[in-house]
Amino acid sequence: MKKSMLLGGLALTATLLLAGCGKSNDVLVVGTNAAFPPFEYVGGQSGDEIKGFDIELAKQIAKDAGKTLKIENMKFDSLIVALNSGKIDFIASGMTITPERQASVNFSEPYYEATQVLLVNKDNDTIHTLDDIKDKHFAVQLGSTADMMSKKYTQNVTAFNTGFEAIMELKNGKVDLVLFDSEPAANYLAKNPDLKLIKLDFPPEFYGFAVSKQQPELLNSINHTLKNLKASGQYQTLVSAHIK
Repeated sequence: MKKSMLLGGLALTATLLLAGCGKSNDVLVVGTNAAFPPFEYVGGQSGDEIKGFDIELAKQIAKDAGKTLKIENMKFDSLIVALNSGKIDFIASGMTITPERQASVNFSEPYYEATQVLLVNKDNDTIHTLDDIKDKHFAVQLGSTADMMSKKYTQNVTAFNTGFEAIMELKNGKVDLVLFDSEPAANYLAKNPDLKLIKLDFPPEFYGFAVSKQQPELLNSINHTLKNLKASGQYQTLVSAHIK
């Protein structure tokens, strides 16, 4: 009697834990870092809704899979760990496809092409070529492509959890520049007229949705949704709505 009650209690506990994590069969959990506008950011009338281009794509991915989307907002550099530990099902966070990341996760077909740019204070007229950024003090987002790339040019790098924090460090004169993805950089520039954007000869990058190597069916489903969105014109409609 006691044994059966114990087993029943353990089963109930396991069920509650799974429900609490949102990992039921009818829920698809996406991980993001909502500090990367226009791809993911916190806004809306309530002020705490997670919105953006990636989020709209993620909603359609969940809809096509017949599931409800649950969004987990976390630090960018913890997303892959969360994915491979099973806390989330996929990543939608403006994540560039790189060989280093492909070693631990699978990526969808690329869904957006971007590049790195610089943000500097408006009175800074010292940077015109890649040679000019060598040994400068960089601010970057922790775990981002910029974080990886910056080491090619300098060892003087300060990494922050969000791009916003990196930009505040620049505005306060504590770093020389922010290395950041082009669209989020343009978004921040529009709100900070005391800064300017510099384009240099950085290579193009491609964003993809990251999926555990143990989830090939989900990867196929995501690619199917992306293909349909592009074929129907809905993808371009979302681009026009979110990316100016």
